[in-house]
Amino acid sequence: MRKYLIAGLLVWIPLVITIFVLKLLIDTMDQTLLLLPERFRSDALFGFHVPGMGVVLTLLIVLLTGVIAANFFGKKLLGWWDNVLKRIPIVNSVYGGVKQISDTLFSPEGKAFRKAVLVRYPQHGTWTVALLTGEPEHEVTDHLGHDNVSVFVPTTPNITAGFFLIVPKNEVIELQMTVDQALKYIISMGVAEPPRRIAKPEAAERKGPGPDPNPKPLS
Repeated sequence: MRKYLIAGLLVWIPLVITIFVLKLLIDTMDQTLLLLPERFRSDALFGFHVPGMGVVLTLLIVLLTGVIAANFFGKKLLGWWDNVLKRIPIVNSVYGGVKQISDTLFSPEGKAFRKAVLVRYPQHGTWTVALLTGEPEHEVTDHLGHDNVSVFVPTTPNITAGFFLIVPKNEVIELQMTVDQALKYIISMGVAEPPRRIAKPEAAERKGPGPDPNPKPLS
């Protein structure tokens, strides 16, 4: 009975949670319909509410905004809008901080969260999977030098929290697993280990189990 009960839970738990999250997202995006005049909403057009119309409208708004922001005049307009918001005392603190983080994380030119790495944490003899966020600059380099990288160490199983660390490049091992695979590995507490990919030549030459005691500096 215990075996069958666990097998059933393993089927239903991820399914129910997935449905719950999708329903929450759809219901949240459906609030976007309030932006439309009442005569254009699904209730008026079809006589009943159509779930998911808000998702379509949200995607269209985001896509249209991206089209505008990608051209020359759109960039000028957004630059003017940013300057206006940054002149408002309280709005500047919230908007400026969120925009800086989003530009760093989602910009195509950004390097944040592009690589999964191994770092020594929380002590010298232990290792953990972390995400590369960049390289420190300015005042930090005045004290530590330029041979360091910034990493984010997610906690398990809640990867939205974690620790920000600055570590030497020669103590960081770059992994071939993708960022998505690394996050799944962390969430599962090491159970869902991603399959082995084709090893780099220098990695194939390592002998013995475990990480290289003298890892090659991160490029």
